[in-house]
Amino acid sequence: MSKSPRLRLRVDQEKCQGHARCKSLAPELFELDEYGNAHEVGDGSVPAGLEDKAWLAQANCPEIAIEVTEE
Repeated sequence: MSKSPRLRLRVDQEKCQGHARCKSLAPELFELDEYGNAHEVGDGSVPAGLEDKAWLAQANCPEIAIEVTEE
């Protein structure tokens, strides 16, 4: 039985414009700084069960600032 790949996400701070759609869609995975720009929680590892939220946040970022990678 194969394990599902682990996901990690990263927010590109040069692209983020503070729309906060990611925080609205996946509050467990993102936090906002004092300017409203998003940052990944911790090291960006996506906990099991939140993979769909990571992909949803990436797909809904108007600045294409969220990178989701499989490890």
